[in-house]
Amino acid sequence: MKKKQRKITSKTKKRNRSLGKPVNRKYKDTLFRMIFRDRRNLLSLYNALNHSSYTNEEDLEITTLEDVIYVGMKNDVSFLFSSTLNLYEHQSTLNPNMPIRGLFYIARIYQNYIKKRGLNLYSTRQISLPVPVYVVFYNGQSEESEYRELNLSDSFMKSAFVGQAALECRALMLNINLGHNQELLESCKVLWEYSYFINEVRENQKQGLAIETAVQEAQKSCIEKDILKEFLEQNSAEVSDVILEEFDQEKYEEDLRRESWEDGKIVGMEEGKSIGREEGKALERKELLVNLYRKHLLTLEQA
Repeated sequence: MKKKQRKITSKTKKRNRSLGKPVNRKYKDTLFRMIFRDRRNLLSLYNALNHSSYTNEEDLEITTLEDVIYVGMKNDVSFLFSSTLNLYEHQSTLNPNMPIRGLFYIARIYQNYIKKRGLNLYSTRQISLPVPVYVVFYNGQSEESEYRELNLSDSFMKSAFVGQAALECRALMLNINLGHNQELLESCKVLWEYSYFINEVRENQKQGLAIETAVQEAQKSCIEKDILKEFLEQNSAEVSDVILEEFDQEKYEEDLRRESWEDGKIVGMEEGKSIGREEGKALERKELLVNLYRKHLLTLEQA
C-alpha cells in the first residue's frame, strides 16, 4: 500500500511540473549538452552550421545559463563568437514553444552581457549587442522535415491590430536524425556520432531490449566502432544515467500527449452521444407527426 502511495505522489509531482511550476533542483545534464560543452566540439558545430573554418576554441565566450532553471526549460548551450550570440538547444520531442523559451534565454543572456561589460542603458549613445542566432537540433521519433522555422509570432492571439508586433524570435529547427541534413552531419563528425549513438539505442529497443540493456549495448558497440569512443569510455556511468533520464522524460511527454488525446476522444464520444440522442428524439417526433397526418388526426399546418 505504501509503494502505491509513493507512485501516486511521484505522478502528482510530474503533473505539477507539467503545469509549468518552477522547482529548485540541481540541473541534470543532457547528453547533447555533455558533448557540446567541450569547446572543440562546439566550435566544430559552429563551423558546420556557418561553413567556416575557425580553429581557436578559446575565442568562444560561453554564456550558457547555469542558475536559471525551470522544469521543461533548460538552456543547453550558448556562446558569444564573432559578434553573434549563438543559442543551441536540443529537443527529442516536437515543441512549438521553443521561440518563447528562446526569448527568455536570450533576454537573460543579454542582461548578463550588459552587466558584465558595464554598458549603460540610459546613455544617449546606442549600445551594441551581438546578433542572436537560435538553432534547435531535433532528433525525436516523429517524422519531421529537414528544417523548419519556428516563430514567436505564431503564438500571438488573433487581433484586429494591423501594425507590426513589437517582438519576434525565430528558431531554426534542424532534424539531426540519421538520414537527414546529411551535409551538416558530415561536416561535424561529433554531431554525426551523437546521432548514430542515439539511433543505436533506439534500434536496440526495437529488437526488444530493455532500455538499460539497449544503452549498454549501444555504448559497447560504439566504442568498438570508434564512435564517441573517448567520450563514452570516460563518461560511461554518467552517460547511462543521462540517457535513461532523457528517454524516461521523452516517454513521459508522449504519455501526457496520449492521455490528452484519449481524454479528448472520450469528451468527443460523449458529445457525439448527446447529439445523437437529440437527433434521435427529433427523428421520432418527426415520424410521429407524419403518422398523425396520414391518419388525418393532424392537418398539414399542424404537423
